[in-house]
Amino acid sequence: MASSDPHKLMTKADKLTKLSLTRWSADWKSATQLYEQAANGYRVAKDYEKAKIAFEKASKGQEMLSSPWDAAKHMESAAVLAKDLGNWTEVADFYRKASELYTECGRPQPASDALAKAARSLSHSPACSALEDADPDDAIQLYTDACDILEEDGKEQMAFDLYRAAANVYIKLEK
Repeated sequence: MASSDPHKLMTKADKLTKLSLTRWSADWKSATQLYEQAANGYRVAKDYEKAKIAFEKASKGQEMLSSPWDAAKHMESAAVLAKDLGNWTEVADFYRKASELYTECGRPQPASDALAKAARSLSHSPACSALEDADPDDAIQLYTDACDILEEDGKEQMAFDLYRAAANVYIKLEK
């Protein structure tokens, strides 16, 4: 590899996705590979914010390449980094997007699992009390959505743990 500097990789990838007078179509295949390399480079360097952004862009690239499975995997990686950074809104958003992508490629079990991961992150967040007050309701909704996905696929028996987790959050909220 000519350059292993994640910043240079991101810059080069961004150039490949921009249209200009000389470039009439974006090279998403090359750009996505560069975004993936940059994300891993940032993660090794412990620059989690930039790694999260690189994974988001890699996910977008995989979507443009019609690979929803890989796009969902990158979105989950971005969610894990957002969780490490304590950005709970992004955690839920990224896992929801991953769930949509898994559903798009016909994989309801991973779609449900992604929502359950988001719910677990929100209901166990060590954030300030305002977030703890707001997040459990969102966690319950995520658990419910995860159960719905499994039920629509005829796998009600697999939703048992999710129902129990949602009930635990209700109990914590004293509802």
